[in-house]
Amino acid sequence: MCEQYVARAAEPFRIDELWPFTERLERWGLAGFGWGVAWVRADGRLCSHRAARAFRDDTEGVANVGREETTALLVHLRRPSRLSTLQVADAQPFDDPAGRFSFSHNGDLREWRTFRPTFQAQGRIHGRADTEVGARWLEDAWRDTGDAPDRLRALHDAFGGQANLAVLTDDGTPIHYNGNSENPIFTFRLGPIGVASTGIYSLDRSVFTYAASGATERRLMRVGDIVTLDRNGSPIRAS
Repeated sequence: MCEQYVARAAEPFRIDELWPFTERLERWGLAGFGWGVAWVRADGRLCSHRAARAFRDDTEGVANVGREETTALLVHLRRPSRLSTLQVADAQPFDDPAGRFSFSHNGDLREWRTFRPTFQAQGRIHGRADTEVGARWLEDAWRDTGDAPDRLRALHDAFGGQANLAVLTDDGTPIHYNGNSENPIFTFRLGPIGVASTGIYSLDRSVFTYAASGATERRLMRVGDIVTLDRNGSPIRAS
């Protein structure tokens, strides 16, 4: 029952402009068992912060990240299926060791046990969560940003399950794949910032009542859809 979103804007913004929305998304989405964020700095470097505590409890981390400026980010708010995975090693998003992207997931990757032994034998598994296995698979399948939508679809085909997949690439491109029929994804704007976010596990538009009441340009993504947020934060649906 995790929640996640990607966001982008034409001009740099302080990350804490999105903290009120993030706090409400965690609270109404029943997350609060860890959180993480990846963002692109002005020098083009992909940075991240992960914590095993809730967003609302990570006072220092929230303050430090909030002071950063960016044009694109990915936020993950955790509620794991297995509470035995409550550790920083299982917090999301997962950074590609080569610095090409950060990756997060909402739902379940059904066939993670099939792939885990190979990655574990390679010394690439550090936690217990299914998402880390998916991240390792994506590292091997990754080609470039332009191919990323196809790689996300291929990941879901390989693993199965109810799964929304999000990526922030090193060139500042946020991508969100809607593969979880139990938690739909919506695109919208919060002021000048474009967002593609999960919808608090409510099969209606309650995310706009409880978490994003001031949102404009609201759209529901269909299951199987994937969107990229362009440099203005507008959603572009992949074919």
